Amino acid sequence: MSPDSPSPKIELHVHLEGTVRPRALLAIARRNGVRLPAESEEELAALYSYRDFAHFLQLWSVTTCALRTERDFRQVVVDYAVEAASHGAVYLEGIFSPAERVAGGSSWDEVFSGFCDGAEDARARTGVEVRLTCDVPRHLGLDPAFETARYCVKYRDRGVVGIGIGGPEDGFPPEPFAPAFRQARDGGVGSVPHAGEVVGPASVRGALDALGADRIRHGVRAVEDPVLLRELADRGVVCDVCPISNVRTGAVASLDAHPLALMTAAGVACSISTDDPAMFGTDLSADYAAAARLGWSARDAYDAGVRGALCDPATKERLRVIGDGAVW
Repeated sequence: MSPDSPSPKIELHVHLEGTVRPRALLAIARRNGVRLPAESEEELAALYSYRDFAHFLQLWSVTTCALRTERDFRQVVVDYAVEAASHGAVYLEGIFSPAERVAGGSSWDEVFSGFCDGAEDARARTGVEVRLTCDVPRHLGLDPAFETARYCVKYRDRGVVGIGIGGPEDGFPPEPFAPAFRQARDGGVGSVPHAGEVVGPASVRGALDALGADRIRHGVRAVEDPVLLRELADRGVVCDVCPISNVRTGAVASLDAHPLALMTAAGVACSISTDDPAMFGTDLSADYAAAARLGWSARDAYDAGVRGALCDPATKERLRVIGDGAVW
């Protein structure tokens, strides 16, 4: 790695449907005959200004519905790997929401095959190691959760390494999803639920106790409970923190008020990610820079990423070697 190259980065929390930049999303929508609530790149970008988290979810639904075919799913993985590689990414765990894509008319196998093919293509084209995790939209209930778990296990050997829950956290606690997560974990799939983003410590506690979380996505509200924060640190649970996303959705008031510094001071290992970079006007370098502003260096973030990654031991060791050989 030359001195002018970006430092190596690991990203564990990025929704692939939320990585599609306006020009590409408009092209995909036209290809699929889907009408978006905007007709130009400028109009689409202007929509991405959120009153609150609920407003973000509303925009998510009316834009990501354009993704409908195996070609689309493959494309978004490859396109994002190319973008992330330009910022120094060497490993990604991309998230996708299969139940939403099935609701749009795709089959379960079409969705999983498309994303898995995309991960393989991305690795071949960019050298970035890509693994996949699936989100269950909380508001859709248990039936899609069980089906998602089943397909996660089915496609485990093609790079699907985790299952999570996402969507509206308020009113949809983790505990009811425990049986589906148990099914996935019994099949060798990790647990990576969203928790503690817009709901407080009880959400994180439920993710740990009921869902057996290997990592927590966000987890920033854990700072409201010192006992929980200490437990996260003592257990070595990595939290996937997305600083700019948290500001854009109003989960935190400002970057200066972000809890990342409190979490890391308490000993919690925090990976750094973009969440939905196209929808939040960010990129991996920008989020790493935001974390550095809060006292969490690129090396800190990278090491937490290695620690939290759900990949196989050989890949994890290669990531450690890359980190040890980098100029930080």
